[in-house]
Amino acid sequence: MGGSAPRTDRRSPATVCRTPAEPPVETTSFVDRRAEQAEARALLARARLVTLTGPGGVGKSRLAARVAARMTRAFPDGVRFVQLAGLADPDLVPRAAAEALGLYDHSTRHLPQTPDALADQLGTRRLLLVLDNCEHLHRACAELAGALLHRTTGVRVLATSRHRLGLTEEHLLDVRPLPTPDPDSDLSAAHRHPALALFADRAAAAVPGFTLTPANRTTAARLCRRLDGLPLAIELAAARMTDPGGLNLNIDDLLARTDDDHHTDTDTHTHIHADHRHRSLRAAVDWSHQLCTPDERLVWARASVLAGDFDLETVEAVCGEGTDDILEAVTELVGKSVLSREPGPAGGVRYRLLDTLRQYGLDRLGQRPGEERATRRRHRDWTQARAAAYERAWFGPGQQHMAARLHADRANLRAALDFSLGANGGAPDDAFAALRLAGTLWFHWYACGAPGEGRYWLDRALEANPEPSRERARALWVSGLLALLTGSPEDRARGRRRAEEARDLARRLGDAAEAAHAGFAVGVGLLLDGEPAAALRHFEDTVAQDPVPGGHTGLAGLERVQLACALASLGETDRAVPFCEDALRVCEEYGEEWVRSCVLRALALAHTARADWHRAEPPAREALRIGHTLHDVLGIAPTLDLLALIAASDDHDHEREHDRENGHERAAVLLGGADSARATPFDSVRQDAETRAREGLGRRAYERAYLRGKAFDLTGIVNYALGEGESADRSPEPPSGLTRRETEVAALVAEGLANQQIADRLAIARRTAEGHVERILGKLGFANRTQIAAWVAAHR
Repeated sequence: MGGSAPRTDRRSPATVCRTPAEPPVETTSFVDRRAEQAEARALLARARLVTLTGPGGVGKSRLAARVAARMTRAFPDGVRFVQLAGLADPDLVPRAAAEALGLYDHSTRHLPQTPDALADQLGTRRLLLVLDNCEHLHRACAELAGALLHRTTGVRVLATSRHRLGLTEEHLLDVRPLPTPDPDSDLSAAHRHPALALFADRAAAAVPGFTLTPANRTTAARLCRRLDGLPLAIELAAARMTDPGGLNLNIDDLLARTDDDHHTDTDTHTHIHADHRHRSLRAAVDWSHQLCTPDERLVWARASVLAGDFDLETVEAVCGEGTDDILEAVTELVGKSVLSREPGPAGGVRYRLLDTLRQYGLDRLGQRPGEERATRRRHRDWTQARAAAYERAWFGPGQQHMAARLHADRANLRAALDFSLGANGGAPDDAFAALRLAGTLWFHWYACGAPGEGRYWLDRALEANPEPSRERARALWVSGLLALLTGSPEDRARGRRRAEEARDLARRLGDAAEAAHAGFAVGVGLLLDGEPAAALRHFEDTVAQDPVPGGHTGLAGLERVQLACALASLGETDRAVPFCEDALRVCEEYGEEWVRSCVLRALALAHTARADWHRAEPPAREALRIGHTLHDVLGIAPTLDLLALIAASDDHDHEREHDRENGHERAAVLLGGADSARATPFDSVRQDAETRAREGLGRRAYERAYLRGKAFDLTGIVNYALGEGESADRSPEPPSGLTRRETEVAALVAEGLANQQIADRLAIARRTAEGHVERILGKLGFANRTQIAAWVAAHR
């Protein structure tokens, strides 16, 4: 397929597919908050929106994570955590939530997914969604929470914010500082005083062997009281038990310095009229900053432009200029509790700044003229350099590793693009850099489950850069291709126009590589719009040509995939199969996986066109496995369609050990799962599989099996299709557990009776009938009465 010399150092595959975001792992001990934990759980048991409010540094995020982690059994569909501190664009809040929920990025809109669309996609799931750090995205979070409350019945929301969201359904829990004991009281049982216990724990981490003793307990209590019991302030103070010179300080020294800070304005940005707790926290952060070396202060300030978590390479590239030893600075900031360490992909390490400390760092960065803008540009340029390196290496080994790294960096991708297109950027060269970055990431948007977000950034960048350029040609065909693969008929027409515009522009500029890339998108448009003969002629011409200098090897491989699909669609399978087999040999020579999965899918399609079901199934199964590891949502649904058609075929043998169902029933389950993951329009394979399954099962049995498939998440339906894990042996049945009275009420709902009519029939109060209906909806995980009626009909 052309390109550079092949590499043979194939890595052993490791699944790095995108998984829903569970509560963060606790890397330090959690101290007390038993009463708040119990109250939060009680509120969530009776209310669907609970907001933890309180000042910065009081521990809202830790408390929310602890509560959520201990309520997983109460939510059959899990607990998901959305970290919003590093997100600046309110339009991206629904998308960040969808990502945390493990939902598929296949929005047909060029704008990010709306709260209503996200809520509708959740359907009848019963889960807890944690929205952490809502204050700077107040309105967007309120809109999302409102949509979840009004359009679902099984989703509950736990939010953290310095201010309430303002919804009528909202229940508030004020998270207050830790209680501080009277220094003159009996402190012999120090572990019973949360503030003292927290200080002792964190001080022991800074100075191994440290313990509270009768000689230092009173001073420690005074210190905790001086810091108003704020957990972050206490942790920062404890981290200072070792001074910059490596000497251990005693608590009397800490208290003396804290008293000095409380009586001195250490920073012109201190708010004179702020409340006492804010001043306590500010003084604690100020002191931590004073104890840092110049290099550590510079790294802290510069790292504040980074969003979410980040790796050491990013810190070195963005923060290292002008520092003597960036690694030592990072290590010391971790030791001072300024940076936290977190596990990253493939056993790596990532770092994070708490939001309060990040805002402080931004304040400090702003005191250096021009430094914030320069640092954000350095971050953007580093992001471009990493994306470009990954693009160059994409057709080769290591794709799973690159996909996982880009997914981990998604908050920083957004920050770099948002800076270049937003108020903090705004210069023409910044907007042009956004256009370049969005186009460079074509493989990420296309292959790694982010087509909707890719369209969002590409469209914004194209609007900001109307002038003709190679980068504009690239962005046009990538945007057009994503619209073709994910959009409505109107979007597909727009996508074809963009692909043709990109090809014309590239030709005018004399850029043969981008003209060839755009030509690929043009051919895809022909195939998707039902013109296989025209698509065949198009791809035969391009494949027959010599490789274009600068052309991407992966796209050259995909041209052969589309050629094989066109041949299969026209019944020319004798030509399609050899094309696929040749392409597979090249992919294996290079150690490439993504294009290989596309070729395998095309090969399975060619075999199904021959009705050669036994030969069709193995490549389809392998294509699905690879697509799942990369989170290729554009490829997963069509592959499930193929497996459904294979299962529904009359001639296929279903005697494998894991196939315990009728083939038509299995096909219906697979189609349900495929439609949940679907980003592409229905095609003839999907329609043929449904026709066969319906004819083999009948309407009601088909709908029951189809709904079972719809109930799977992405990993569940893939495991079911591959015969792996729990899902291979059973698919989720509609939940039950209704009482006898609830079963009676459900039957009356199915008859079409309203609540008052049910009350009259059963001689109960209307409110009692309403309560029964609500409990039925909750137990069955349904959103409306129509679903109850369908469930009753299916189980009679």
